[in-house]
Amino acid sequence: MKVIPVASDSLGVRSMATVVITEHLSVFIDPGVALSPNRFNLPPHPLELKRKEAKWQEITEWVKKCDVIIVTHYHYDHHNPEALEIYQDKVVFLKDPLNNINESQKTRANYFLKEIKPLVQVLLVADGREFDIKGVKIKFSPAVFHGLNPHLGFVTEVLIDDGAKKFLFTSDVQGPVHREAVDFILEHKPDIIFGDGPMTYLLNYRYREEDLMKAMENIKKVLKEKPTTTIILDHHLTRDENYQSYLPKELVGDKILSVAQYLGQKDELLEAKRRELYKTDYPTRPKENK
Repeated sequence: MKVIPVASDSLGVRSMATVVITEHLSVFIDPGVALSPNRFNLPPHPLELKRKEAKWQEITEWVKKCDVIIVTHYHYDHHNPEALEIYQDKVVFLKDPLNNINESQKTRANYFLKEIKPLVQVLLVADGREFDIKGVKIKFSPAVFHGLNPHLGFVTEVLIDDGAKKFLFTSDVQGPVHREAVDFILEHKPDIIFGDGPMTYLLNYRYREEDLMKAMENIKKVLKEKPTTTIILDHHLTRDENYQSYLPKELVGDKILSVAQYLGQKDELLEAKRRELYKTDYPTRPKENK
């Protein structure tokens, strides 16, 4: 099995787009990419816009090579409703569009399903179900909170097991914090986890100290259950320039890696560095909103 994160926040965009390649099956999870429209009261820097375009091109090239597409929820950094052609003739697994879903995502899901139904080979609701395709097990968790509560809706976690290795994709669980999200991980003891991490860039605003402590406890619990597990933490976590300071020091760079580090690259936290980018790389900085 090869796990290839294609786009992520440590690579300069908001995304968790990931390819999983096994001997007989290739899967693309969450083919979407976005940028924060307003961070530090500033719009995306031209470098971010250029990176987003480049990463979207990479995503579309990888999707062509994959048999299966999975969409874990309907936020635009996880799916792109304006690029429906990528779903042509694919087997597609989707977060349940009717149950355990908030109104915003339900509206997006209804539009998305209507548009892709004529294109796909097979369209299946994923939540809480297990499938076997060409000897590869794809198992989905029941719907779990997108973060700390149902306000932002629900997501489904994904396990891919080819018999030799297990990969688990948490989607947007922001930690993980809640027991249901953690239990799915502990049940399967994966070899590699790609998690979105705690939302430290909004600490004491939309993310509490107690949530951060719980997330760290849960990460340690996962590693205690299976010490050989590699944990990729990115997405919400790497929107914070100082994200490593919140992680257990003895695990950073060893058992816990950003996507960039997992790929042998340096972090490029473009969103977190947006103020600096405007100061150094762009001659006409826009006025900050007061």
